[in-house]
Amino acid sequence: MYMSALRHDNRKGSGTALFSDSLPPLSSHDGGTVPGGTTGSDGIVKTNLRKGQRTALVASIVTLMLAGVKTLVGYGFDSPLLVADGFHTLSDFTVIFASWFGLFLAAREKTDRFPYGLYKAETLISFVIGLFITWAGIDVFLEGVKKFGPPASTGSFPLLPIIVSFVSAIIAFFLARREGSVGKAINSQSLKAIAQDSYLNIAVSFAVLAGIVAAYVSVPYVEGVLLVIISLLIAKLGLETIWLSLLILLDANLDRPLQSEIAREIKNIQGVTGIRDVKIRQAGPFRLVECKIESGPHVPLYQAHGVADRVEDYIKKTFPYIESVYVHIEPRKSETPLAVIPVKDINGLGSKVHGHFGRAPYFIVVRLGEDTVEIEDFYYNEHLGNKGNIHVGVKVIRELIKYGIDVLFTSQIGEISFYMLKDAFVDIYKAREDEPVSEVIERFRRGDIETLNAPTHPAETSQAGRMTGAKDNGP
Repeated sequence: MYMSALRHDNRKGSGTALFSDSLPPLSSHDGGTVPGGTTGSDGIVKTNLRKGQRTALVASIVTLMLAGVKTLVGYGFDSPLLVADGFHTLSDFTVIFASWFGLFLAAREKTDRFPYGLYKAETLISFVIGLFITWAGIDVFLEGVKKFGPPASTGSFPLLPIIVSFVSAIIAFFLARREGSVGKAINSQSLKAIAQDSYLNIAVSFAVLAGIVAAYVSVPYVEGVLLVIISLLIAKLGLETIWLSLLILLDANLDRPLQSEIAREIKNIQGVTGIRDVKIRQAGPFRLVECKIESGPHVPLYQAHGVADRVEDYIKKTFPYIESVYVHIEPRKSETPLAVIPVKDINGLGSKVHGHFGRAPYFIVVRLGEDTVEIEDFYYNEHLGNKGNIHVGVKVIRELIKYGIDVLFTSQIGEISFYMLKDAFVDIYKAREDEPVSEVIERFRRGDIETLNAPTHPAETSQAGRMTGAKDNGP
């Protein structure tokens, strides 16, 4: 409950007070870095993509070196299992290198031919990575089937192949952690996919290690069973990566919680009276947002552009990974607008319109249904006793704006109050002094009422009236 200068009149209504004098500031941010997002420029976007490229490039080099070491040691120590694992690691290198190439393309500058950038190149590469991972799973499965049965003993203890397999698992662990953390930080689908593949490679390395030991001690089936289980996990990861990439390339709605959160947040921005639709599509590590919002039906073009700019800036500064925002504004078609009318007395819909907005002793608040009129309350203007010290209309307007009105009917309104209301997207109509409220509403529904597109008198008139003590036209 807020204390108000527009006090509720005890003779009518529920006793609900209006709001305080000062308007709350629009929620905003200091323009600092939002993790993974943008700050009105491409700087953070490019930084994230370069970070992903570096991670993928380092992982590619390390993976290629591991593949070479495994293959050479496997051939040197007559370990077919380690040789097969070396070729499997070489296929991992192509996957990681493909991720680097996709991030490299995504970081290219926008052009006339590609005005939205090449962010989806990263998603396309993720699709290819999914194919490679799936094929690797099939390959490991076939290798596991071959290993069923009693293995042949290698004779001497395979110390170096065991060390290579163990070190490979350790390196795969650190690579997976780095790929996963960077992929999550910059929302890179390809890096997150290869991180999952690297974690599975740890299991593959230990399976190879167990197979080498099992072959040395002639224990059957261990190597084959482990490889078959791991192959199924690898194939599952590959198919999931393929499916997700296809959904993104087809612009599927994959982030309903973010969609709902954006709609909920921008509804509180000044000038936004309703949300028609919010669409989100993913492009590589980023998201592109389209909003269809509502504003007042008589909002000037420059104000509509201002609302669109505020919505765009708010979304890009508040939500991570959003690279661009398109805002379309349509006039609001409220089924039950809230209207306020300054009146001289309290007599329901028979109350008479006061001649001056800021000097009215009472305000009637009505909800206009399609065929009904509901009186929500009458309010008493306590500012009248202080008219020598304050600008009455300004105080009244500040509170009416917070009340959430859509329409004002008034006989006269000054310059300052008029533009304050217009800035708050309130439609203003010309009522006649002493006209009953019911007649004002009836003329509004017939379309037989004048829209006020300018104040009825300048601010100097109101100021002069207050200084001389003459009859005040009100602000």
